[in-house]
Amino acid sequence: MQAFVLTGTRVGIRRPVEADCGEFLEMVNSSRQLHAPWVDPPSTREKFLEYLERRRGPVDDGFLVCEIASGKIAGVINLNNIVRGAFLSAYLGYYAHAAFAGRGLMAEGIMLVARVAFGEMGLHRLEANIQPGNVASIALVRGCGFRREGFSPRYLKVAGEWRDHERWAVLTEEARE
Repeated sequence: MQAFVLTGTRVGIRRPVEADCGEFLEMVNSSRQLHAPWVDPPSTREKFLEYLERRRGPVDDGFLVCEIASGKIAGVINLNNIVRGAFLSAYLGYYAHAAFAGRGLMAEGIMLVARVAFGEMGLHRLEANIQPGNVASIALVRGCGFRREGFSPRYLKVAGEWRDHERWAVLTEEARE
């Protein structure tokens, strides 16, 4: 197993590798009800390999949230469209494994990813865009210190449809509080 970048009380975060493909696809396929219509994660080997390739670029990064006790993938957290320079920001995307949902593991994972983003990556802002009906996801980011900044109609195309999103963000100063 790949070494953790950071560990918390119950989870560790690490970057995905090709050897994770089987477990990753099992997570996605067994969690379809949880994910739809909110996210459309990679669901084939080819799409998983494309996902890995994008994570290796300068503008995207990704982490698996793994339960320490079992070593199993509990979820995924991505940093997308990382902007350097005066903005120092990234978009946060995430989805949980249905078998681990509702146990606080993703909240711990988001806090660990935020430590990486605001620490070693030197970012100033993380933004999560969430469909208004995704009550669990809104509660998750709110509990992690994100605040609602606004509403964007037809903001992102998810599973082939343009969907409204709320914009939630946290700044490095707020994350430290």
